[in-house]
Amino acid sequence: MYAGIHHVSLLVTNLKESLYFYEGILGFKQNKKRPQFDFPGVWYDIGDTQLHLIVHPDGKARRNTTEIDSRDGHFAVRVKDMDKLLKILDVHNIPYVNKPTNKTEWHQVFVSDPDGNLIEFNV
Repeated sequence: MYAGIHHVSLLVTNLKESLYFYEGILGFKQNKKRPQFDFPGVWYDIGDTQLHLIVHPDGKARRNTTEIDSRDGHFAVRVKDMDKLLKILDVHNIPYVNKPTNKTEWHQVFVSDPDGNLIEFNV
């Protein structure tokens, strides 16, 4: 009945800062087909899924911390080259929690975006 997850939406407070993090550091590619909504935001294509960043000052879905807690709400992105990702994070001094061995069968790395949205990268 379900074909997959179409997109994940995250609230952000500073779109310029978020663009730098997601595009400038992580290298996500924008989907230019985002309609001209009456609020700022951006869409990214990640494989067959999209990530939507939305500026919504009154939104309630905020963690209010950039502390990395791998048990807190997050979304996960599969990576092809974990070593490359770790080098990018290190070059940009992005804090992360590295779990190369854990109870799952994949190597996990957790990061926080500037607004505290958690991302798990795994391979």
